[in-house]
Amino acid sequence: MLTLVLIGLLGGLITAVSPCILPVLPVVFLAGGTAGQPPPTDTHTGTSTTTAGRSADGAVLLRTPPKAPPRPSHSRRPYAVVTGLVLSFSFFTLLGVTIVSVLGLPEDILRHTGLALLVLIGLGLLFPPVERLLEKPFSRIPQRQVDKDGSALVLGLGLGLLYVPCAGPVLAAITVAGARGEISADVIALTLSFAAGTAIPLLAFALAGRRVAERVTAFRTRARAVRITAGILMIALAAALALDLTTALQRALPDYTAAAQRTVEDHEIARQKLSGLYDDSNKELSRCQDGAGELRSCGQAPPIEGIHSWLNTPGNRPVDLTSLRGKVVLIDFWTYSCVNCQRAAPHLRDWDRTYRDAGLHTIGVHSPEFVFEKKRGNVAAGARKLGVTWPVALDNKLTTWNNYRNRFWPAKYLIDARGTVRYFKFGEGEYDKTETHIRDLLREANPTITLPDPTNRAMDDLTKDRTPESYLSTHRIRNYTGTSLTDDTPTRYRFPRQPLPLNYISLDGTWTAGYEHFTAGPGARLALTYRAKNANIVLAGTGKVTVLVNGTPTRTLTISGTPALHRLTDDGTPRTAHLELRITQGIQAYALTFG
Repeated sequence: MLTLVLIGLLGGLITAVSPCILPVLPVVFLAGGTAGQPPPTDTHTGTSTTTAGRSADGAVLLRTPPKAPPRPSHSRRPYAVVTGLVLSFSFFTLLGVTIVSVLGLPEDILRHTGLALLVLIGLGLLFPPVERLLEKPFSRIPQRQVDKDGSALVLGLGLGLLYVPCAGPVLAAITVAGARGEISADVIALTLSFAAGTAIPLLAFALAGRRVAERVTAFRTRARAVRITAGILMIALAAALALDLTTALQRALPDYTAAAQRTVEDHEIARQKLSGLYDDSNKELSRCQDGAGELRSCGQAPPIEGIHSWLNTPGNRPVDLTSLRGKVVLIDFWTYSCVNCQRAAPHLRDWDRTYRDAGLHTIGVHSPEFVFEKKRGNVAAGARKLGVTWPVALDNKLTTWNNYRNRFWPAKYLIDARGTVRYFKFGEGEYDKTETHIRDLLREANPTITLPDPTNRAMDDLTKDRTPESYLSTHRIRNYTGTSLTDDTPTRYRFPRQPLPLNYISLDGTWTAGYEHFTAGPGARLALTYRAKNANIVLAGTGKVTVLVNGTPTRTLTISGTPALHRLTDDGTPRTAHLELRITQGIQAYALTFG
């Protein structure tokens, strides 16, 4: 569980500085800086304190002592706002779906509640009686200053309902668990650690707002004006969120935290821990590589099932994947409020328009991240705004999401004409690679087809005449021929009698073929026919490898240590050649790459 907590904490830290939370930051900053204190007053009369004296001619003079500079209030408002945000976000992410369902409430009731609270806080800053009304429920709590910060806690509770961070694998795991009611101790620990991670940068921002209010003279001398400005901005933000005006700014900014998120949340250890929260169905899908450079066999495509309703189909009738045999299918997991999904939408529109007549069938699986995204009208409006005209399945129970063992919004899966998943891409980017794979699958389905020009004119298929990389893995190897592979058991293999076709690999001698690598046994040899300028292999262990090109020994490699890339051939221009490797027993071979 400790590892899971660390993953959640780091994921939360990254999320809290992502572009998706920008709408929340001004409110958090202002909340920390609007804790103005009233001017010093006499504690008994409520009026300014004065002293009396006499002048030289006996007249009575009233003297008002000079005002002492206001002392910092050290308000707890920043802590109250962030505490409220973390509590409501955690609670309603895990239990919001269940509560709304049990009570029979509208799906977007929580979002509307958050907007209403934000407006009330804004009105409280404009009109003090409203703020006192919001703080009144906290006045009975026997803790110093809690009642004064009650409105800040209410503000935090409201923000937690409006908080829509960029979703990575950690938040996806939490959301799926909450939506399906699969709440375990591990899921609760992951949720709390993620929320704590998001709280740290937000608290720093709120404390910065408080410090500015304490240090900048304009904040102290114009406290009323500052509160009015803050109130107007909060009401304006509520209106912008209600009208979805903030997403334009979010889409315009690059996802500068994507690399950090992928490093932490999509690390091998994180994948294992997060996948362990669910069952082992369709496990073969998780063994394929995200964004692979070549098409692979990732198992039969799971069905699209558990769907609430459909959009953009004749009569809103469901689409059955088995009815699409012979076509190439692109499944896009998305949700309409996800900024990353919005930025990917133009590429999907281009592909659908360009390749629909060539046999590409696009299906959007709308798997909601938050409760308000389950409402059909909201999804339909979001689809229209993004120009989504292809069929959309409302996966409100996240059944299909689970079937595909998905972890990201957006995520794209390519299914070939036989119904096999051949490629998937999590998140944004690598659109050229995805389009290349679409074109390759369309040619597989119909070798005589003439495809239109690629949607991106700058996309040159630089690898069309080069052998693709291949992983030496029982589940990820491609173009293998010879003795059938046996999982994790020392087996005697034989080269085929006929010459190897281009890009094909074969084994000879004893090998132990595993999921991560192949381990050489007595007399181990590996052969392939390739086309490239150079060939490389990732090896680990201790021993030697003799390299033969077209039957002639060319070099001997000395291997020692952890997995590392070793150059096998190096030519000035691409060429086609037969490569054979004779490998010492015990060496582990991971992958072949070509340049």
